[in-house]
Parts: sequence; structure tokens; C-alpha cells
Amino acid sequence: MVDQPLWEQIGSSFVQHYYQMFDSDRSQLGSIYSLPFQKIAHNITAQDHQPTPDSCILSMVVGQLKADEDPIMGFHQSFILKNINDAWVCTNDMFRLAIHNFG
Repeated sequence: MVDQPLWEQIGSSFVQHYYQMFDSDRSQLGSIYSLPFQKIAHNITAQDHQPTPDSCILSMVVGQLKADEDPIMGFHQSFILKNINDAWVCTNDMFRLAIHNFG
């Protein structure tokens, strides 16, 4: 088995840690995530990671989520991770529900 590139290892570790914290205790992620639901569960379908020219990592996640008693919904989320003082931090986060209104 071939070792994953460093950016894949860092990106995958971040995604696993982020969604585990979001689902179990999102208060650890800061006040920007004070959302109206009580419980949430994410199911990651796919994730892709690539290095950027400025030595950051771009991570893209596709999956499904279930909040409270709402129906399961698809989502897409992208992160930019940057190494600051030997620690990888998320500097950008974009999220979109995959909801389509065909009416």
C-alpha cells in the first residue's frame, strides 16, 4: 500500500476530527456554530484534499446530515487549512446544503 501524501493525511485527520467534534460537542468549535438544532449527525460520503501554491491545504467534503427530526439532507463543505506556528488551523470554511427546489 502506497503512503498517502502529507496533505491527504492532514486533510483527512482534520475532517475526521472536525465532524466528530461538531456531532458530539460543537461548543468546542466556537460561537460561530451556535445553530438552532439540538442534535446532528454527519455521514461523510467523499472527501478530497489538495495542496495550494501557498502551502495551504484545500479540503472538500460531500455527505449527508441529519439534524433533530428533520429529513436527511445532502451537504458540501470546503475548508482551507494553513500551517501557523507548526499547527494546522482552518482559515476558511464554506458550507452549503444540497437542497433543490424544483417547484
